[in-house]
Amino acid sequence: MPDGSFSLPARLYLLAWDTDRLRITGAAHLHHLVRAGALTELAQRGLLVDDDGIATPVDLDARTGDIVLDGLLDLVRESMPRRWKTWVNLRARHTLDAVREQLAAGGQLRVDKKRVLGIFPSLDYGLAAPAVADAVREQARRALDEDVPVSAVSATDAAVVALAAAAELRTLLAPKDRRRHRARIEELTERSGAPAPALRKVVREVRTAMVAATAAATASATASASA
Repeated sequence: MPDGSFSLPARLYLLAWDTDRLRITGAAHLHHLVRAGALTELAQRGLLVDDDGIATPVDLDARTGDIVLDGLLDLVRESMPRRWKTWVNLRARHTLDAVREQLAAGGQLRVDKKRVLGIFPSLDYGLAAPAVADAVREQARRALDEDVPVSAVSATDAAVVALAAAAELRTLLAPKDRRRHRARIEELTERSGAPAPALRKVVREVRTAMVAATAAATASATASASA
């Protein structure tokens, strides 16, 4: 997968990497973030539309050519009708696994096989191309630049920032900077739905679900640490 052609969920996954420490940030809710990115891109492409709050495929045979996006499309088609917020959570780790496999095949990740407790096989993913993750982060930060007109930011770049901010990704924004960029993030959230007026509702629903999933994951992690 050449640089510049990454899907929205792949870009969000790469953005979560701290390239100085070579470790993932926000791991507790990363699967929700990646799933939210996939839902948003499918909506931006017009392959998932809103039907009274339900994420609905417009074509039972349409394909994107991207294994991650097509995998989610198939899952939505094969399942009973569900709301957008449900899809941010439901079997979200399947989408995360697909992104990892895709990036490993493209050489952006390396894969180490190991055994948990010396018995159960497991895969450990490491960042093989820090420069690529850095480029994704810099592109997202350019979208945050107040000197750049929001109209000049692509809907995809705007969605990267909107969802990453909802997930509180520290690799994009330190906590102290979120308040300063709040208005810009709201503008970029609106820009994420620019391809079609009805899409703005979808983007906001997915973003709201992402905020709720992040809060729940953080609360769970805090409770576990204090137990």
